[in-house]
Amino acid sequence: MMTRDLVAAAASNNASWCDAVCRSHGHPGEFSEALWLNRGPVPRFYPNVVTLTPEGVARQLEALSALVLPGHWGVKDSFATLDLAPLGFRELFSAQWLHLPRSGPAPTPSSGVRWARVQDARALASWEAAWSGQPESARPDAAHALFRADLLEDASTTFLAAYLGDAVVAGAIAYRAAGVVSMSNTFLTEGAPGVLRAELLGQLAGAFPGLPLVGYEHGDELAAWCALGFEPLGPLRVWLKTPPP
Repeated sequence: MMTRDLVAAAASNNASWCDAVCRSHGHPGEFSEALWLNRGPVPRFYPNVVTLTPEGVARQLEALSALVLPGHWGVKDSFATLDLAPLGFRELFSAQWLHLPRSGPAPTPSSGVRWARVQDARALASWEAAWSGQPESARPDAAHALFRADLLEDASTTFLAAYLGDAVVAGAIAYRAAGVVSMSNTFLTEGAPGVLRAELLGQLAGAFPGLPLVGYEHGDELAAWCALGFEPLGPLRVWLKTPPP
């Protein structure tokens, strides 16, 4: 794929992932040619809108200006083409879409951990606790989990965990859609060796041979993944609208 096509595929994949998470909470969104939109409540950390094309900026701005949603709500500007400040938004953060070229075998160093796919609700709760920096004893119950067990039944979704003994020390979510696999929610627990990032890439290469691997990052994580071979594709921005007091 060309860079432009990869960014479009990554944006489409991300919108589908957002919809899957929202659907697991009972509030799926809706797709149009230009936007994914969720008019209902969305889980924390997830936007209400994801742009799907860099074209038609004026129409996107018109649609967003007419959109009235309760409370705080966010827009993922997948192509960094929108200025939403005049509509009352503030930029929450900017990031870079990433792509890992399949120019050779992924590194497979051995740290001694055991990598496995998360397959049941209890293991998913342990994964979420580790991802959020909480101890195993603080794993969320089904009613308060961000990542619901329904996602484990979605053939497009893979939760990967690295275990040291019984403890989750690293993990990620892989989501297959739009001809690419996205890597998101990557984490290493405190004290976990950085080499686990390279091991994760080996796991993904084995699970999804030949498929483009994409994602987005900023800050230190952007630098860490680029050091392992990811290449920046282009910017995105996340905007947040806060209701007036």
